[in-house]
Amino acid sequence: MSGVIPDHNIQMVDLKGQYTKIKEQIDTAIMDVIDSTAFIKGPEVKAFQEELENYLDVKHVIPCGNGTDALQIALMALGLKPGDEVVTTDFTFAATVEVIGLMNLVPVFVDVDRDTFNIDVNELKKAITPKTKAIIPVHLFGQCANMEAVMEIANDNNLYVVEDTAQAIGADYTFSNGKVQKAGTIGNIGTTSFFPSKNLGCYGDGGALFTNDSELAKRLGAIVNHGMYERYYHDEIGVNSRLDAIQAAILRVKLGHLDEYGLARKRAAKYYNEAFSEVVQLEIPVIDEKTTHVFHQYTLKTKDVNRTELIDFLKGRGIPAMIYYPVPLHRQKAYIRPEFKDENYPITMELCKSVISLPMHTELDNNQLKYITESVKEFFNK
Repeated sequence: MSGVIPDHNIQMVDLKGQYTKIKEQIDTAIMDVIDSTAFIKGPEVKAFQEELENYLDVKHVIPCGNGTDALQIALMALGLKPGDEVVTTDFTFAATVEVIGLMNLVPVFVDVDRDTFNIDVNELKKAITPKTKAIIPVHLFGQCANMEAVMEIANDNNLYVVEDTAQAIGADYTFSNGKVQKAGTIGNIGTTSFFPSKNLGCYGDGGALFTNDSELAKRLGAIVNHGMYERYYHDEIGVNSRLDAIQAAILRVKLGHLDEYGLARKRAAKYYNEAFSEVVQLEIPVIDEKTTHVFHQYTLKTKDVNRTELIDFLKGRGIPAMIYYPVPLHRQKAYIRPEFKDENYPITMELCKSVISLPMHTELDNNQLKYITESVKEFFNK
């Protein structure tokens, strides 16, 4: 491959292309809200809540302002006290630990499974102490953590489980008895983000919490709205975190396409997998047999590769690539503690030095995928 670089307009996430296909539905939904002037709460938010409950087969969905708020509100509703320990993964975005710090709780990081990138349940067991009160498993890049084992550990130790489902909404988890549940509906509370680049994304900020516990749902619903069960009566310390009606209307449209979007992502991942299966410098994603994968990211592990050179090479061909995540949480300045030692997180340390993510979204076509994969292989053959 040489000469003039083709104009494939390749993006990490093609929101414009996705919008173009559903433009009429989206524009009508937005204008209907504007015509109604019901911008806060209102029928669109209620309808989205009910439709997402049906999709997830969960009793309660509580919409909120964003995914980070959802995590914080979940911890607030559980009544955790300053000094309580919350165990989570070392390999994820900072929002997960950020809310632990904001609540004056103590983060405890554990290493991840090298194949799935998700929390290592054997390390999780070792991390439990008498001060542990909750576990936050993160369903990273689009597939579920080992939730059967996580729930067994939680039940054995009387711990809460808050699922961070921001990257895996729509994924299915199958228990050993054959029971299937959607990501985010297994623990005490599930949380998600509707950030525009998510598999189910709005056109601004948005988030939600899920639970099958009606009493917990009632408390979550009060906390998101200034701690009110009844207007002007503040029984809880709450926050102001609401999903606005325009975003809810957009999400209603896109929820109807979510499974279709998931299939498009899986098709793209299959193309990548087949193209890279014999590239010795790359390890394609591993899917746990207990979970489906909705490919929020398509993330490869590299072997003996200068990632900066690879990223620059692809950039020169109009192909974006990203590193999720270059620095583990235990090394982030805001969260450094003496007990967080590199040797306790060997897999996370390895992944931060080796992973690379290629474009992954619903609009990738075969011409783009062919160009991306041939460019990557050219880098290794030059």
